[in-house]
Amino acid sequence: MADDEHLLEVGRIHKPHGVRGDLLVSLVTDVEARLAVGSVLSVDPAPPATLEVAAARPHQDRFIVHFVGVDDRTAADELRGRTLLAAPIDDDEALWIHELFGARVVSVDGVERGTVVAVIDNPAADLLELDSGALVPLTFVDGWTDDGALRVDPPAGLFELYE
Repeated sequence: MADDEHLLEVGRIHKPHGVRGDLLVSLVTDVEARLAVGSVLSVDPAPPATLEVAAARPHQDRFIVHFVGVDDRTAADELRGRTLLAAPIDDDEALWIHELFGARVVSVDGVERGTVVAVIDNPAADLLELDSGALVPLTFVDGWTDDGALRVDPPAGLFELYE
Protein backbone atom coordinates (compact mmCIF):
# COMPACT_ATOMS: atom_id res chain seq x y z
CA MET A 1 0.00 0.00 0.00
CA ALA A 2 1.24 3.52 -0.81
CA ASP A 3 2.45 6.09 1.69
CA ASP A 4 -0.58 7.15 3.80
CA GLU A 5 -0.24 10.84 2.91
CA HIS A 6 -0.80 9.97 -0.77
CA LEU A 7 -3.96 7.92 -0.26
CA LEU A 8 -7.29 9.19 -1.55
CA GLU A 9 -10.72 8.72 -0.02
CA VAL A 10 -12.60 6.22 -2.17
CA GLY A 11 -15.53 5.29 0.05
CA ARG A 12 -17.21 5.14 3.42
CA ILE A 13 -18.47 2.22 5.49
CA HIS A 14 -22.00 2.90 6.72
CA LYS A 15 -23.30 0.00 8.78
CA PRO A 16 -23.52 -3.80 8.97
CA HIS A 17 -25.90 -5.58 6.63
CA GLY A 18 -27.11 -8.86 8.09
CA VAL A 19 -25.32 -11.06 10.63
CA ARG A 20 -22.46 -12.53 8.58
CA GLY A 21 -20.15 -9.49 8.53
CA ASP A 22 -21.38 -7.79 5.36
CA LEU A 23 -21.27 -3.99 5.33
CA LEU A 24 -23.03 -1.25 3.41
CA VAL A 25 -20.40 0.85 1.63
CA SER A 26 -20.77 3.93 -0.56
CA LEU A 27 -18.11 4.96 -3.05
CA VAL A 28 -17.04 8.55 -3.62
CA THR A 29 -15.37 7.50 -6.86
CA ASP A 30 -16.81 6.29 -10.14
CA VAL A 31 -14.20 3.52 -10.26
CA GLU A 32 -16.19 0.53 -9.01
CA ALA A 33 -13.07 -1.62 -9.44
CA ARG A 34 -11.98 -0.23 -6.06
CA LEU A 35 -14.29 -2.94 -4.64
CA ALA A 36 -13.06 -5.78 -6.86
CA VAL A 37 -12.34 -9.05 -5.08
CA GLY A 38 -8.80 -8.94 -3.73
CA SER A 39 -8.60 -5.13 -3.57
CA VAL A 40 -6.87 -3.89 -0.44
CA LEU A 41 -8.10 -0.64 1.08
CA SER A 42 -6.69 1.35 3.95
CA VAL A 43 -9.05 2.27 6.77
CA ASP A 44 -9.22 5.59 8.59
CA PRO A 45 -9.17 5.62 11.50
CA ALA A 46 -7.24 2.39 11.95
CA PRO A 47 -7.14 -0.35 13.29
CA PRO A 48 -7.34 -2.38 11.22
CA ALA A 49 -4.82 -0.73 8.91
CA THR A 50 -6.16 -2.43 5.79
CA LEU A 51 -9.12 -4.48 4.61
CA GLU A 52 -9.20 -6.91 1.70
CA VAL A 53 -12.41 -7.20 -0.34
CA ALA A 54 -13.73 -10.77 -0.32
CA ALA A 55 -16.99 -10.00 -2.17
CA ALA A 56 -19.00 -6.96 -3.28
CA ARG A 57 -22.30 -6.42 -5.05
CA PRO A 58 -24.44 -3.38 -5.84
CA HIS A 59 -27.33 -2.67 -3.49
CA GLN A 60 -29.57 0.34 -4.26
CA ASP A 61 -27.19 3.34 -4.34
CA ARG A 62 -24.45 1.56 -2.33
CA PHE A 63 -22.64 -1.75 -2.24
CA ILE A 64 -22.83 -4.73 0.09
CA VAL A 65 -19.21 -5.63 0.79
CA HIS A 66 -17.66 -8.51 2.68
CA PHE A 67 -14.08 -8.03 3.84
CA VAL A 68 -11.68 -10.88 4.62
CA GLY A 69 -11.76 -11.64 8.36
CA VAL A 70 -14.93 -9.66 9.08
CA ASP A 71 -17.21 -12.63 9.62
CA ASP A 72 -19.92 -11.52 12.06
CA ARG A 73 -22.08 -8.54 12.86
CA THR A 74 -19.96 -7.54 15.88
CA ALA A 75 -16.78 -7.31 13.80
CA ALA A 76 -18.68 -5.44 11.08
CA ASP A 77 -20.15 -2.98 13.58
CA GLU A 78 -16.63 -2.02 14.72
CA LEU A 79 -16.02 -0.66 11.19
CA ARG A 80 -19.13 1.55 11.12
CA GLY A 81 -18.38 5.09 9.94
CA ARG A 82 -14.81 4.42 8.78
CA THR A 83 -13.37 5.97 5.65
CA LEU A 84 -11.85 3.76 2.95
CA LEU A 85 -8.64 4.98 1.31
CA ALA A 86 -6.60 3.82 -1.69
CA ALA A 87 -3.63 4.90 -3.76
CA PRO A 88 -4.33 7.07 -6.82
CA ILE A 89 -4.81 5.17 -10.07
CA ASP A 90 -2.12 5.90 -12.65
CA ASP A 91 -4.08 7.13 -15.69
CA ASP A 92 -2.63 9.95 -17.81
CA GLU A 93 -6.01 10.59 -19.45
CA ALA A 94 -7.90 11.06 -16.17
CA LEU A 95 -8.40 14.32 -14.33
CA TRP A 96 -8.00 13.72 -10.57
CA ILE A 97 -9.42 16.16 -8.05
CA HIS A 98 -6.30 16.11 -5.85
CA GLU A 99 -4.26 17.34 -8.84
CA LEU A 100 -6.54 20.34 -9.36
CA PHE A 101 -5.87 22.11 -6.05
CA GLY A 102 -3.22 24.76 -6.55
CA ALA A 103 -3.15 24.30 -10.33
CA ARG A 104 -2.63 27.39 -12.47
CA VAL A 105 -5.51 27.94 -14.90
CA VAL A 106 -4.88 29.25 -18.41
CA SER A 107 -7.53 29.82 -21.06
CA VAL A 108 -6.95 28.39 -24.56
CA ASP A 109 -5.96 31.89 -25.74
CA GLY A 110 -3.01 31.79 -23.30
CA VAL A 111 -4.38 34.21 -20.67
CA GLU A 112 -3.60 33.33 -17.02
CA ARG A 113 -6.94 33.11 -15.16
CA GLY A 114 -5.84 32.25 -11.60
CA THR A 115 -5.16 29.28 -9.35
CA VAL A 116 -7.65 26.60 -8.26
CA VAL A 117 -8.47 27.04 -4.56
CA ALA A 118 -11.50 24.73 -4.34
CA VAL A 119 -13.69 22.32 -6.28
CA ILE A 120 -17.38 22.91 -5.62
CA ASP A 121 -19.89 20.08 -5.98
CA ASN A 122 -22.65 21.25 -8.32
CA PRO A 123 -25.49 19.18 -9.83
CA ALA A 124 -24.90 20.30 -13.42
CA ALA A 125 -21.08 20.14 -13.32
CA ASP A 126 -18.53 20.54 -10.56
CA LEU A 127 -17.00 24.01 -10.46
CA LEU A 128 -13.39 25.10 -10.15
CA GLU A 129 -13.17 28.06 -7.78
CA LEU A 130 -10.20 30.25 -8.66
CA ASP A 131 -8.34 32.64 -6.38
CA SER A 132 -9.67 35.42 -8.63
CA GLY A 133 -13.22 34.50 -7.53
CA ALA A 134 -14.12 33.03 -10.91
CA LEU A 135 -16.14 29.80 -11.06
CA VAL A 136 -15.35 27.55 -14.03
CA PRO A 137 -17.44 24.44 -14.75
CA LEU A 138 -15.27 21.34 -15.16
CA THR A 139 -16.93 20.74 -18.53
CA PHE A 140 -14.74 23.56 -19.89
CA VAL A 141 -11.46 21.91 -18.85
CA ASP A 142 -9.51 21.09 -22.01
CA GLY A 143 -6.51 19.32 -20.43
CA TRP A 144 -3.05 20.22 -19.21
CA THR A 145 -0.56 22.54 -20.92
CA ASP A 146 3.04 21.47 -21.54
CA ASP A 147 4.16 23.54 -18.54
CA GLY A 148 1.65 21.92 -16.15
CA ALA A 149 -1.16 24.49 -16.12
CA LEU A 150 -4.81 23.50 -16.42
CA ARG A 151 -6.14 24.64 -19.81
CA VAL A 152 -9.79 25.75 -20.02
CA ASP A 153 -11.94 26.61 -23.04
CA PRO A 154 -14.82 28.65 -21.56
CA PRO A 155 -17.57 30.40 -23.50
CA ALA A 156 -16.99 34.05 -24.40
CA GLY A 157 -17.62 36.37 -21.48
CA LEU A 158 -17.27 33.86 -18.62
CA PHE A 159 -14.24 35.54 -17.03
CA GLU A 160 -15.61 39.04 -17.69
CA LEU A 161 -18.36 38.25 -15.15
CA TYR A 162 -15.71 38.32 -12.42
CA GLU A 163 -13.84 41.50 -13.41
